Amino acid sequence: MANLLPGMPEPLDPHDLYAADRPGQLADTVRQFPSRVYVPNTRSDTVSVIDPATYQVVDTLHVGRQPQHVVPSWDLKTLWVNNDLGNSLTPIDPATGKTGEPVDVHDPYNLYFTPDGKYAIVMASADRQLVFRDAHTMAVAKSVPADCAGVNHADFSPDGLYFIVSCEFSGELLKVDTAAMTVLGKQKLPFNGAMPQDVKISPDGRTWYIADMAANGLWVLDGDTFAAPTLLPTGKGAHGLYVGRDSRSLYISNRGEGSVSVLDLATGRLSAKWHIPGGGSPDMGGVSADGAVLWLSGRYNSEVYAISTGDGRLLARIKVGAGPHGLCVYPQPGRYSLGHTGIFR
Repeated sequence: MANLLPGMPEPLDPHDLYAADRPGQLADTVRQFPSRVYVPNTRSDTVSVIDPATYQVVDTLHVGRQPQHVVPSWDLKTLWVNNDLGNSLTPIDPATGKTGEPVDVHDPYNLYFTPDGKYAIVMASADRQLVFRDAHTMAVAKSVPADCAGVNHADFSPDGLYFIVSCEFSGELLKVDTAAMTVLGKQKLPFNGAMPQDVKISPDGRTWYIADMAANGLWVLDGDTFAAPTLLPTGKGAHGLYVGRDSRSLYISNRGEGSVSVLDLATGRLSAKWHIPGGGSPDMGGVSADGAVLWLSGRYNSEVYAISTGDGRLLARIKVGAGPHGLCVYPQPGRYSLGHTGIFR
């Protein structure tokens, strides 16, 4: 692939951005890490640690105020807990499951990493800023005004040259130049009261999907042209987006109706909808290393769901702390992390 962001790894397959994410394809860095599910509980100020083999909570970590997401670092060595109102990042050593000394970072609602591994990007939602920081020391390199309300989720173009950001509270999208650290464009979503959430790019790198909790579906966008997107209805409160290990399916959590929609990425059509028995509030999460289980937090039910990716069966319902949000399944396959709860390439 020509004209990559300088310093970023060459894609394994230019036709499939997720080619490094196949079942069990763990990097040497993470191969010996115990398999765990880390669940940040926003109202308990804790992280529940689940053993996925037994579906049991095996530890509870005390962190800063209002932890929102657990984010793998670019080099895969550290998990960062985003303590939004605590204005700090708590590191977790995934080899031991122990926390380290928190790092002072203002308003870290969410966290991403540039594809070259040079910078962390703090989604400072309340501050209305994208803050580029050194990926290791977290020292500020540049603060970029977002000029929109509620920056929260993002994903990067195949060449790493730009990324798309959702602005939840103003119903807007941003297109940002990665190297220049400047906003290239902004657009208002064509839905009154739009609330865009998670952002994911298709395996072929041509299509962007943005979940919208108010529009109850996915915005389908051409990131290169950044033209107005179209809406694909999925379910009430569309929220989190996760690509299957075979790059064939996109799992969409519909938080408002307790369901998961499955999008066939080859056809762009919905192929299934799985309802959680008795209802629930599926939010953020990730896919197991072997691809067999989709893990999602139950935001308003103080629980976590383990769902079979084969047939949508609920395998387990696990009680955790209050307000579970951006849980991280770790380790996962991939060569490096772009952040959030685990975007691996």
